[in-house]
Amino acid sequence: MKRIFLNYKMVLIALLFATACNDLDLAPTNKFTEENYWTSTDKAETVLNTAYMDMTRSNYFFFNEALSDNAYMGRGDSDNVKTISSGQQDPATSRFGGEWNMHYAGIKTCNVFLQNVDRVPDIEESHLARLKAECRFIRAFHYFQLTTWFGDVPLFAEDISLEDSKTIGRTSHSEVVDFVLTELEESAAALPTNNEYADTERGRITKGAAIALMARIHLYESNWQQVVATTEQLMNDNTNGTYELFSSYNGIFQPENEYNSEVILDHQYVPVYRTYSALFDLAPLSVGARVNTMAPTQELVDNYIMMNGKAIDEDGSGYDEADPYSNRDPRLSSTVVYNMFEWEKADGSTQTIYIEPGSAPDENAARDEYEPGGNSTSTGYYLRKYYDPTSQVNFQSGLNLILIRYADVLLMYAEAKNEMNEMSETVWNTTIRALRERAGFTDAGALTFNSAWSQDDLREIIRNERRSELAMEGLRIFDILRWKTAEDVLNGYPHGAKFGEEGTDNGYIRLEQRVFDSNKHYLWPIPRAERDLNPNLGQNPGWGS
Repeated sequence: MKRIFLNYKMVLIALLFATACNDLDLAPTNKFTEENYWTSTDKAETVLNTAYMDMTRSNYFFFNEALSDNAYMGRGDSDNVKTISSGQQDPATSRFGGEWNMHYAGIKTCNVFLQNVDRVPDIEESHLARLKAECRFIRAFHYFQLTTWFGDVPLFAEDISLEDSKTIGRTSHSEVVDFVLTELEESAAALPTNNEYADTERGRITKGAAIALMARIHLYESNWQQVVATTEQLMNDNTNGTYELFSSYNGIFQPENEYNSEVILDHQYVPVYRTYSALFDLAPLSVGARVNTMAPTQELVDNYIMMNGKAIDEDGSGYDEADPYSNRDPRLSSTVVYNMFEWEKADGSTQTIYIEPGSAPDENAARDEYEPGGNSTSTGYYLRKYYDPTSQVNFQSGLNLILIRYADVLLMYAEAKNEMNEMSETVWNTTIRALRERAGFTDAGALTFNSAWSQDDLREIIRNERRSELAMEGLRIFDILRWKTAEDVLNGYPHGAKFGEEGTDNGYIRLEQRVFDSNKHYLWPIPRAERDLNPNLGQNPGWGS
């Protein structure tokens, strides 16, 4: 049973801390104040639940993929993705302010909780310590996201006044990272493992989640030795939680397998009470979607290797451009919908998806066919991953969004070991081979470690493996930013399937040009509205004074 602990949101910050002005400084009895709110564990947990709910947004989770080379925003400009990817963004672009405000609102909730939860009477000491640790994790998560996007950001561990917020300066990225790592390390010591939570508490932050997030931070900072040491705490030490690859790649993202052995941290949703409908504009139209806004690119599809382990452009791969989806990495069909894809419906039946122009046998099926400027896919592909067959009206889904899973831990470990020039057959078998076997590879060419590979060869293999394994899970943009390859893959024309004009790009659909300026786009600008309120924030390089 899914624990419904994120199924409501009070007008909390507005009501909770309202104060009355009167001569006796008495707390009013008809509204919540700092004086009368913190009277029970349930009330305290309501504030913490709000902090959980505000960790991220489902639209950011999905549409961040179109900030990378994995997907393309064909219609509209959701969260300013098209504005940003075309290089037309500036400090007034609303996505920057939205990201900034979301995280600082979350930090405020956490600071208020941490400053007041000790007032709650009769709360058991170990329970109080756990609640504080959960909240400190969430605050650390917000600061990590902020400094990843913006670099130097204001850092404060207590709720600050409105007056202070207009004068505070930015803290260096390195200091923010140090603070976050300390918070996570201390939180991990007070958090239960995934095995220690009751089923009714599933979805709460665990010791393993704190350790995994520390590993991700070290990864983004290229602290390879720390990546290895941290990931090994989850790979080799069951005292920090028990995690393993789930048996089915496709099954990871099915509602019947929520909280499976691979999930380390997920963002909670509950059918009816709290849902999202992103796939309403990402799935094929003929299965009930509305209009396609974002679609996978040909560049992502080309990343998936052949079943023999070779890249599609590698000699001996067996790749056939006329039959491009045969004998490919099985994760492709779990992630991307392509022409003649067999879409499995909730009742177990299948429906063929016709995308190539002129391939549809009837009018309804023709809705999915690629048509320049139409409502169908702009790239010749649709999204399959995260389709919830139990969703009802308009693809409303209560399926949790996975923020960290064990596969990522293995990939972090593999990348770090290779960067330290310590990749071996043992490391390969523990990481890349294990992931490919779970995906369905059986050919020795895909599974066997080759001692002749150079460090550069392995770097490319591991990075491509990471892309295929974690595609459309919101992480690609951060990878290409930290690898400093964004300037290579986010400039020029992205592409769609081979449904375009033969004389252009060998017939692959040419999409709108993307622009990434390496002089300024590796960091987002400080939002203009924030600098108008507080000139002490300064600005990131390349974005003006």
